[in-house]
Amino acid sequence: MALLTPLLAFLYHLPQVYKWLLKPYYVASLFMSVAFLAVRKTPGICDHLASQREDGNSCDFDWREVEILMFLSAIVMMKNRRAITVEQHVGNIILFSKVANVLLFFRLDVRMGLLYLTLCIVFLMTCKPPLYMGPEYIKYFSDRTIGDELDGDGRVTWIVEFFANWSPECQSFASVYADLSLKYNCAGLKFGKVDVGRYGDVSKTYKVSTSPLSKQLPSLVLFQGGKEVMRRPQVDKKGRAVSWSFTEENIIREFNLNELYLKAKKLHKPRGERIGQSQFPPVPEEEEPQESESKKDK
Repeated sequence: MALLTPLLAFLYHLPQVYKWLLKPYYVASLFMSVAFLAVRKTPGICDHLASQREDGNSCDFDWREVEILMFLSAIVMMKNRRAITVEQHVGNIILFSKVANVLLFFRLDVRMGLLYLTLCIVFLMTCKPPLYMGPEYIKYFSDRTIGDELDGDGRVTWIVEFFANWSPECQSFASVYADLSLKYNCAGLKFGKVDVGRYGDVSKTYKVSTSPLSKQLPSLVLFQGGKEVMRRPQVDKKGRAVSWSFTEENIIREFNLNELYLKAKKLHKPRGERIGQSQFPPVPEEEEPQESESKKDK
């Protein structure tokens, strides 16, 4: 059963994974992830490579290469236990496959290692993961509009995501946040996003660190009446973010979205709908008395 569940989950998401892999970013990442395997297994190339195997077969992995691959596979499995989306699973596999390739190429030949590392740096600087482009009910703020929107109507509750486009965690969370906005957005409960990687003043105002080593991206903050009520992940007294999993279930529970949604719907019901639900029946309008036929004849 332990093996059957991940297999069924993979088969369920297979059409979506196949669609992602057709995008240029993932196609290039896939080729870079299997680069060492291709070099080690391709006849005519592997014949000229060094090997520490006892049989001298340079077209197969030696014991040290197998050890490196097994170690990094274990790290991928540990990282994927905390992954919340398929994008994160695929991203972890690609990331640690590249790390394994760097180690293996440097061990094989320093020149090949430097060449592969240079290709990875160029790829990182020129190619970005595709952004989420699905349906959503989210308002995007700038440094000029976020304050006015949060302070505009005190009856409106805002859930705002502070994100950065360069952050893999923010990119993976985009689809989860979009689904929440489709389920819970209403007149009294709204969802917003602001790119703190672009607007540095916003990150300082709302105390969201944009450091690559920071664990504050993404950050979800709940505002009521223009004031912050809660945020996840929490930040301790030393300014360090407490680890928190951005799953849909965690967000619904921690931010109490079901209750917020019901309260927001009640506060912003149309006037006609409120009257219709009143415990008192509507008073019928009095009809004007009609003149009798005898008076008309006179």
